[in-house]
Amino acid sequence: MKDDTCNICRRIHEITNLAKRYRFDTGLNSLPSNGIYIMFERGESAHGSDRIVRIGTHTGESKLPSRINQHFIKENKNRSIFRKNVGRCILNGHCYAEKWEINTSSRKARIELLPQLDLEFEKQIESQISNYIQSNLSFVIIPVNGKSKRLQLETQLITTISQCRECKPSPEWLGSKSPLEKIRGSGLWQVQGMNGDILSDADLDFIEREILPNTR
Repeated sequence: MKDDTCNICRRIHEITNLAKRYRFDTGLNSLPSNGIYIMFERGESAHGSDRIVRIGTHTGESKLPSRINQHFIKENKNRSIFRKNVGRCILNGHCYAEKWEINTSSRKARIELLPQLDLEFEKQIESQISNYIQSNLSFVIIPVNGKSKRLQLETQLITTISQCRECKPSPEWLGSKSPLEKIRGSGLWQVQGMNGDILSDADLDFIEREILPNTR
């Protein structure tokens, strides 16, 4: 099973590395409305190509561009667990790390918890997060319209890549400073979705048809 997982993971990397690549400052206006994003990070490699470091999607209809915006541009870690995880690594060993975990999304939380926070310092960390993500992360899109199909493929992709023994982060990877063992161990900027089913050949064929429509 481990060999099968690595072979499937290798094929995922081969397919996605051939797809159209997006960056925060190029092509965001032409993103599909619905789909799964697959991120790569500068300096990270696996299977002889750029290593996948995050997989994600959205739940609301036609919300993919908004989700990408929340990760790359909107400086609010309470709206993007990806940004929050990067911030955790930047704050590794810092006295403010515990307060970084506070979520003030709800009105009640803002009233009760905002006085505990150094908002100017958080703005500085958010700026560092944006600079890191925008400078180092790129992504491809698998267009998928149906919500249930998106969520299914998202989990299968995360499971397959997280269980591949050949996908290892570099010693310099920022995620190695994460307080979360799953991030350090998997080399992925996430902790959910690692215990599902791996991708089948039919799933891979579907992804290839959608992401490389002119090659088959």
